[in-house]
Amino acid sequence: MSTPIIELNNAVIYQDEALVLNDVNLTINSSEFVYLVGKTGSGKSSLLKVLYGDLDIAGGNGMVCGYDLQKLEAKEIPFLRRKLGIVFQDFQLLTDRSVNENLLFVLRATGWTDKTKMHERVTEVLGMVGLSTKDFKMPHELSGGEQQRVVIARALLNHPELILADEPTGNLDHATSDDIIQLLQKICREAGTAVLVASHDLMVIGKFPSRTILCEGGRIMEQANQATVSA
Repeated sequence: MSTPIIELNNAVIYQDEALVLNDVNLTINSSEFVYLVGKTGSGKSSLLKVLYGDLDIAGGNGMVCGYDLQKLEAKEIPFLRRKLGIVFQDFQLLTDRSVNENLLFVLRATGWTDKTKMHERVTEVLGMVGLSTKDFKMPHELSGGEQQRVVIARALLNHPELILADEPTGNLDHATSDDIIQLLQKICREAGTAVLVASHDLMVIGKFPSRTILCEGGRIMEQANQATVSA
């Protein structure tokens, strides 16, 4: 039986005092791969921010990885985020550190202390994303696709229950975008990690279809046919 990783019931979401989404009802289970689609400004990023504790839920109820969003305190947010992996469009890698050092930095920041286990985990996640030979490289020495793979490796470090990907293919060409979505789907299948991808890249969604949620008009709804979504 699948376990709910995300449960939102009648949730209300504001961004800068403006109502963005109202009456949001959403359940995503473990091992489920879901697209979140809609026009720019439709609320996709705001919804993700609520899920990783960057925006408060203004009404209704919400649960993410066992945390009650209505009762979430600031001191609990780092612990929630250890159960999440977050993939950003603009990578947000430390430009003055190698791939290996970027990943070790995150492990230290999230409480890892055993250096042997830290290096083993870095080696493991780089293998998962196909970058086993790139650990010594600096970010500027990598292609955009390789940088995004490092970001996915970073997201995997703490064995997340959920990966939230905000426009992960937005800065990539079509072929590389295909590779990144296939990688995220593989992680979902093999690691059992739930994955929520916010995107308006209809081409890649059409190639690799999955359950799709549409943000439109301040609401979210199940989308039966991705091809009808306007970017």
